[in-house]
Amino acid sequence: MSRSPARRRGVPRRPLAAALLSALALTTAAVPAEAQSVAAAATAYTPVPPHNPYAGPDGTATMHGDTGSSDTTLLAGPGTGTLSSERLALASACPTVLVGSDGYPVILCTPIFGQVPTVHLLDPDDGSSLATLKLTKGSLLGGVYAYLDNKDRLVVADGSRNLLRVAHSKNADGDWKLAIDQSLSLASVIPEGDAVTGLSPDWQGRVWFATGNGVVGTADDRTGTVRALTLPAGERVANSISTAPQGTAVTTTHATYLLTAGADGTPKISWRQAYDRGQARKPGLLSWGSGSTPTFFGPTTGTDYVGIVDNADTTVRLKVYRTSTGAEVCSVPVLRAAGGPGSENSPVGAGSSVFVAGTYGYPYPAVPDGAGDSVPASADFAGGLTRVDVRADGTGCTEVWDNTLRSAAVPKLSTADGTLHTVVRDPLIPGTKGTSLLDPYRYVQIDPETGTVKRSKQVGIGSLFDTLQMAGTIAPDGTYLQGTVTGVLRITAG
Repeated sequence: MSRSPARRRGVPRRPLAAALLSALALTTAAVPAEAQSVAAAATAYTPVPPHNPYAGPDGTATMHGDTGSSDTTLLAGPGTGTLSSERLALASACPTVLVGSDGYPVILCTPIFGQVPTVHLLDPDDGSSLATLKLTKGSLLGGVYAYLDNKDRLVVADGSRNLLRVAHSKNADGDWKLAIDQSLSLASVIPEGDAVTGLSPDWQGRVWFATGNGVVGTADDRTGTVRALTLPAGERVANSISTAPQGTAVTTTHATYLLTAGADGTPKISWRQAYDRGQARKPGLLSWGSGSTPTFFGPTTGTDYVGIVDNADTTVRLKVYRTSTGAEVCSVPVLRAAGGPGSENSPVGAGSSVFVAGTYGYPYPAVPDGAGDSVPASADFAGGLTRVDVRADGTGCTEVWDNTLRSAAVPKLSTADGTLHTVVRDPLIPGTKGTSLLDPYRYVQIDPETGTVKRSKQVGIGSLFDTLQMAGTIAPDGTYLQGTVTGVLRITAG
């Protein structure tokens, strides 16, 4: 089957995108007002973290878009025309949806029956599964946070404590196949019973990883070198990690760290900032502590700051730190309009702006071992979406807007179309906050300037369409791919 030139090229690198944005800015007088508005919105949310040379295309190489976990993309989502949606039924929860430079989606799913992590290669034209590969089963969150490297290989840690690179190719018969291209054991530093939660490459080509029990390390599968340190006792890592030229950010159930590595790859702590973790795990969160994968963002380098959301009891706060020193820039209350003090989602960060989506009360079907009971035992799904900007002089932060939208996924900000893309979960009974097995789900495009919904499309009704606070991805052709508890949604416009 032939592929379009755009698919063969894959995702543009940042210099090209920057040049296109500059060209748009210089020619605004010759384009319609709507196009000028899109161009202005796009330039308002830059820069984003720099391209990591050891990762795949920016915007589609990691669950959170890039190794800085900005949850941004250089690609425009479904454009003008009638929105349509289809569900790819895989009988699996599919939290990791990535797209390589060749345009082929690579997804990591956990089947409902057996729960053995399975890699799927999808056809970019219709979303059908071209090939599958089963991995060794691990913990609930083990293997969720995979990424694509600069050769479009899926980098993932399996349940046997092996670091794998999974490649896709065609065999002699012209059929696609998935196979393990490289494998490196991490068992020398990860005790039996522990498992990798998050991993990400650094700018030297090493793979950083963090385990549920607080082991943080580097692995170089070019040399076989594995080095690690263990964070203080009792600190767990329940979300992924993020990398930038300055170092690796890890948020545990107690604190946020920036780590660097010595010449031999041994990690060392550059700074540590504790946060308010509250009295217990909350309903709608998967651990007792921050639900954030730390987000690199900033107006100068794209990685000037690191942002997380804490787990304070009454009102949660966005915490922003200087990447260079760990000094706190601000601690701002968020999600007040919705009244739900909690977020399991990574903040979206671009330029000086941060967007926080609330998950308090979201009905997860299961939580990881050791997560503890929630207090209260349950709650209505509050939702909420807040935008906060760091002040131009870096002396603090200001809330820009705060609303009650109930995002059921991690929003993704397109710097190409100046839009936040996500799926919301509407209540079965309008005006209420309860959830049911018959709730409707809508794909929405949100104006980041105001927080209002510009466009929406119902994608389904009922639990088969539950997006379970998983991150969506925009493919090179503008298709929005969103994991659900039973497969993947493909949302297009035409």
